[in-house]
Amino acid sequence: MMNETKVMEFILIGFSDFPDLQIPLFFFFFLTYLLTLTGNVLLMTIISLHRHLHMPMYVFLSILSFSETCYTFAIIPKMLVNLITEQNSISFTGCAVQMFFFLGFGGTNCMLLTAMGYDRCMAICKPLHYKFLMTNRVCSQLVTFAMVTGFTVSLIVTYFIFTLTFCGEKVINHFFCDMAPVIQAACTQNNGIETVIFIFCFVVVLGSFLLILLSYVFIIKTIHKIPSAAGKRKAFSTCASHLTVIVVHFGCASTIYLRPKSTHSLKEDILISVTYTVVTPLLNPVVYSLRNKDVHMALRKGLGRKLCTWIR
Repeated sequence: MMNETKVMEFILIGFSDFPDLQIPLFFFFFLTYLLTLTGNVLLMTIISLHRHLHMPMYVFLSILSFSETCYTFAIIPKMLVNLITEQNSISFTGCAVQMFFFLGFGGTNCMLLTAMGYDRCMAICKPLHYKFLMTNRVCSQLVTFAMVTGFTVSLIVTYFIFTLTFCGEKVINHFFCDMAPVIQAACTQNNGIETVIFIFCFVVVLGSFLLILLSYVFIIKTIHKIPSAAGKRKAFSTCASHLTVIVVHFGCASTIYLRPKSTHSLKEDILISVTYTVVTPLLNPVVYSLRNKDVHMALRKGLGRKLCTWIR
């Protein structure tokens, strides 16, 4: 039998094909990350400080911002270090931890977007019963369910992947420890594990999307019954920000995780992964800040108070 040396670390070679772009990529990702952190922290602060935003929709949005912040923290700092130092190694344990938190917060985000879709459905379809249907207790239960489900699935998937045999010096053709490139780095055949992981991803990503789709079927039916055009526009405008985030989030997730194995191209995956790990988390605070009147007004009030304090 061939002697096998247990892998102690992996080599991440995601951007090594572009040596001349290492520094420009570092500054681009660093500035984007700063904007993401600033935007999400600002959004959480605004929602926390303004009582009129203490509603289920904004509670979910605040938790989503927190989850997005943790989600990016699991990936981007290590990626920035690798870009600037050109030391692309990550320990075996570090790789497993990174994957666990990345998948955990990613799954939580899917569930939170589903909860936000349900909230919009109740607000538009049952406005008179909304306060009784979406109580603080219900919101807490939905958030807890989102986090428990996301991290339970993440734990199972990470466990299955890291029970594979890794031997010798293993290279991961990605800039972080995502599922497909880590599985490809294994020494053993892993078709069964890939099938199990695909099923879990299918349940989380597609299941969440189908529930959101069902919510919007009821929303569209209700909006269609509103007699005035102004009323229809007002009702639909409350969903516009949520829909924008959903299209980008689930579009990227389904492209990466719900494709047949034969269509996988790790080079293409790297480009798409940049979108949902770097760009999409920035989209959340930008969309909800610019398109949401309540958040916009709270931000103006907050900035106005600070300006008055500085003048005094």
